[in-house]
Amino acid sequence: MLIAQGIAYIHPNRDLLFSDLDIFINKNDKAALVGNNGTGKSVLLNILAGNLQPAAGLVKSNTKPYYIPQMTDRFNNRTVAEALGIQQKLTALHEILNGNMTDQHLETLNDDWAIEERYHEALTYWQFENIAPNHKMGSLSGGQKTKVFLAGIMIHRPEIVLLDEPSNHLDTHSRNLLYQYITHTKHTLLVVSHDRALLNLLNPVYELRSRGISVYGGNYEFYAEQKAIAAEAFNLDLKSKEKALRKAKEVEREAIERQQKLDARGKKKQEKAGVARIMMNTMRNNAEKSTSRVQDVHSEKVGSISRELSELRSALPDADKMKMDLDNSSLHNGKVLITVHDANFKYHNNLLWQQNLNFQITSGQRMAIKGQNGSGKTTLIKMLLGKLLPAIGSVTCMNLKNVYIDQDYSLIDPQLKVYEQAQHFNSGALQEHEIKIRLNRFLFTKEDWDKPCNALSGGEKMRLALCCIAIGNQAPDVIILDEPTNNLDLQNIGILTSAINDYRGTLIVVSHDEYFLKQVGIAENIVLE
Repeated sequence: MLIAQGIAYIHPNRDLLFSDLDIFINKNDKAALVGNNGTGKSVLLNILAGNLQPAAGLVKSNTKPYYIPQMTDRFNNRTVAEALGIQQKLTALHEILNGNMTDQHLETLNDDWAIEERYHEALTYWQFENIAPNHKMGSLSGGQKTKVFLAGIMIHRPEIVLLDEPSNHLDTHSRNLLYQYITHTKHTLLVVSHDRALLNLLNPVYELRSRGISVYGGNYEFYAEQKAIAAEAFNLDLKSKEKALRKAKEVEREAIERQQKLDARGKKKQEKAGVARIMMNTMRNNAEKSTSRVQDVHSEKVGSISRELSELRSALPDADKMKMDLDNSSLHNGKVLITVHDANFKYHNNLLWQQNLNFQITSGQRMAIKGQNGSGKTTLIKMLLGKLLPAIGSVTCMNLKNVYIDQDYSLIDPQLKVYEQAQHFNSGALQEHEIKIRLNRFLFTKEDWDKPCNALSGGEKMRLALCCIAIGNQAPDVIILDEPTNNLDLQNIGILTSAINDYRGTLIVVSHDEYFLKQVGIAENIVLE
């Protein structure tokens, strides 16, 4: 159905992204494409869609794929119909229906008399009805833009669909519609995603790495199991090499000490026997050469094992290299931190929620705020943080140290460099070298310290935010995360999950990622309607 062989891509700055990639998608496959940020998943998808030309290799397909992009802002100045590529057909149809039938209009329509009907049916399926074809894309939310392109599947009726992070920005209800489509469709699919619930509906899984593509014949859980088995074997090999290095150093030390003792005994015997000085010097030189030879033999072996160990450690996944040191809240569990009593908010004199909110948040609690897009989740967070006041009712908060990590990582100043950002969170307790040690723990090496924060990827910003929290002298009483898994790859989601699970304090999360919520131990939900 779709074959790519020997694919290479070179960035405009002449940096090689990948080379010699082969991928084969069979008819009716529902395949996943995963990999760390920066490996080129979106680029590969664009090459398969025909939107980018590879530097080498060939793409063959017996039909044109339909492509759903991850980044939709470039369509902001277009209408919905223009973004979907159906504006000319709709214009031709309306001209013909208004009595202006020309050969050009008939050729443009191409006998597709049901194009407008399919447009409305498709948007109704995605529960986005009453949106006119001439509506500007720029006025739509991220989730609404994604729904427009998802509706394009039903409008264009392709055989192959390429989807790049399709569940990003979708609320829980819309995600469920997407899962239903994935489950029941007869289309051939290739999906880039970090949504593990979605990935479990796909089979096989292609993993894109810097060294090529590997294929796993199962869904995400099977892929994760295989990766875990490989990681366990890798760690055993690593421990074995570390043990061998310790043993080799021990044998080296013992051999040198033994040789030195033998040389010392020989020297004493020679002195007692009255051996001539010139003969003594010759024998001493021979002993030194013998010790040196022993040392060289063992040093070569130690060096060989050390090199093997260094190579293994360099191949360690970043998540295993990271060292978490988030402090825990000093508040005892169960202490009431926030009380919300009969609270509601108003937009344009209209109450935001159908029912006033009543709940308490206690220390140690792990809670999710849920609701469809536009239900006021971010508004509620701002009320809990004291940035907004309720129109009615009350929100009472203790004097707390809160950390709020939003989707844009606003706690990171884009004007600062990585080291400067970390220093900004230092209360003065840490020296410069101590801050750099902590940056290293969060995978920011010397080469990264002068990198501007506005050049960081989403995963890098998340790691820097966690590092800044760790550098802060006082542990946060409450950590609030707003859609934390959006725009993170699977590796960085794993890093975030580990950090949050190491933290012992109050956690409030806004997320549609049920898999993540389960992993971080969310026990209670506030559902906004």
